[in-house]
Amino acid sequence: MSGDSTYVPKHPAAKWLESRLPILGLMHSSFVVFPNPRNLNYWWTFGGILAFLLVSQIATGVVLAMHYTANADLAFDSVEHIMRDVNFGWLLRYWHANGASMFFLGLYIHIFRGMYYGSYKAPREVLWLIGFLIYLLSMATAFMGYVLPWGQMSFWGATVITSLFSAIPLVGDAITTWLWGGYSVDNATLNRFFSLHYLLPFMIAGVVVLHIWALHVPGSNNPAGVEPKSEKDTLPFHPYFTVKDGFALTCFLVLYAWFVFYIPNYLGHADNYIVANPLQTPPHIVPEWYYLPFYAILRSIPSKLGGFLAMFGAVLILAVLPWLDTAKVKSAAYRPLFRIFFWIFVVDAVLLGYVGSQPPAGGAVLAGRVLTAYYFFHFLVILPLLSHFETTRPVPASISEAVLGEQADASPALAGH
Repeated sequence: MSGDSTYVPKHPAAKWLESRLPILGLMHSSFVVFPNPRNLNYWWTFGGILAFLLVSQIATGVVLAMHYTANADLAFDSVEHIMRDVNFGWLLRYWHANGASMFFLGLYIHIFRGMYYGSYKAPREVLWLIGFLIYLLSMATAFMGYVLPWGQMSFWGATVITSLFSAIPLVGDAITTWLWGGYSVDNATLNRFFSLHYLLPFMIAGVVVLHIWALHVPGSNNPAGVEPKSEKDTLPFHPYFTVKDGFALTCFLVLYAWFVFYIPNYLGHADNYIVANPLQTPPHIVPEWYYLPFYAILRSIPSKLGGFLAMFGAVLILAVLPWLDTAKVKSAAYRPLFRIFFWIFVVDAVLLGYVGSQPPAGGAVLAGRVLTAYYFFHFLVILPLLSHFETTRPVPASISEAVLGEQADASPALAGH
């Protein structure tokens, strides 16, 4: 599914370029006349928001790298130099630091929207897998970036997470030594993380291009979960969805700016304004909020190897979601039981995040174990069972019927189990 370009260059320079490299025609067919389902709601605007945030993070990161010093003795002071001495350095640093949180906020909304509307189902499995790869790369990039200020939480967060790899049988110690660049988190570790933190966003940008390419083959999913069947079911990307995306981006930027200008340190940790000290462990090591659910899963397993496997398994299980949920109906709008369990799962994930922010003692440990068990139960038991036994509501025969209320018989292939 792709838009046929109607682009006809008029300027001689545009004609010359189009005859040798038809990039303007490609952009016109991909972002102007490309047909999208007419019933897309505002949950679909987060793809564009994330693209903007990625460009923003790369731009501010490049400028910050010009003033940052990747040395264990100088890194902390170089961040303070950026904040105090560089023109608008405070703005760049706060925009970049809060930008990571905004990116993951948008990314989690994007993922949950895909789960709710079944965007991982055929024919979009590859699209989902590429999006999952973007998620993995983003998590690695953000983790390495969090280490760079070289404060107490940066240092000890890096120590805790990287030391987990030592639990892997046979090769764990070798992997950990390679990650550290030695036998402890030190200057070599900081240099490795800085290099990778600078490189990975450009890799993410390349994978995003693949993601968009994969999206343009089958086209976007939609709230009804049925494929477009005629021109009545679609609208061109511009101006309908460019205006919609632009409005959503503006609203999101208001939230973003509120954090940057009014509460720039709200999502961080005060201990990171203390220079890293290998001889003084913070009383409570807490990662950034977007890692907290997985951190809670890690701590819930009373075994270093078991916790390591559970934490990474909780992430990797998302990759096989298209094969765990094999129901024919995509959208939760027509799956009443799935919709209930989906929201229970969302609450479970949020509660895991809260438990991960608390000291691992008392009721938090028990709650973490119960919530962890349900997390995997949802994917490995509930979804496969619902795929076979759930009775779904009748699905509209077309997008037009779902939007305009046209009278048509529901698709018999999708109206059953």
